[in-house]
Amino acid sequence: MNFREEEFLPLSGLQHFAFCRRQWALIHLEQQWQENLRTIEGQLFHERAHDASLRERRGDTLVLRSLAVASPTLGLSGQCDVVEFRAAPEGVPLAGEEGRWLPFPVEYKRGRPKPHQADELQLCAQAMCLEEMLSARIEAGALYYGEIHRRNMVEITDELRKRVRDIFQEMHELYDKGYTPRVR
Repeated sequence: MNFREEEFLPLSGLQHFAFCRRQWALIHLEQQWQENLRTIEGQLFHERAHDASLRERRGDTLVLRSLAVASPTLGLSGQCDVVEFRAAPEGVPLAGEEGRWLPFPVEYKRGRPKPHQADELQLCAQAMCLEEMLSARIEAGALYYGEIHRRNMVEITDELRKRVRDIFQEMHELYDKGYTPRVR
């Protein structure tokens, strides 16, 4: 089944949903969102990552920022903070570029690694969008954590992909019903 564009949910909501379905519903269904110190710090941290005008070439790597992505299959749209395209014979062609390129998504997070998989799921969803858009297979990506100034490599496994599909199916069901889960 493919979703129509007007049915797409924001990719960024996946992290909220994976962490707490009620939190997701309050933000995305009831529009209850309030900025706080942490969200402002996160916006400032993302400023450079979200500057689409910063297109860089580092040797055989092309770095694109704030790349819009979508998946009609999952019914989502959003943006990748950074996608590094690495020159590789097994890669895909890119418009306006010679050669073939392998996409490698990098998601920026203000804090540090968390005990749950919400960040990994968000990165996997970005990879799945890129795969659908580019007809490519993405095996890995990275989470860059600002608090520790380090990248954590993430393998994009079939298990992670299945969890993303299951979560987006549940998100669409709750969104269509307009249902906010109760406090536990």
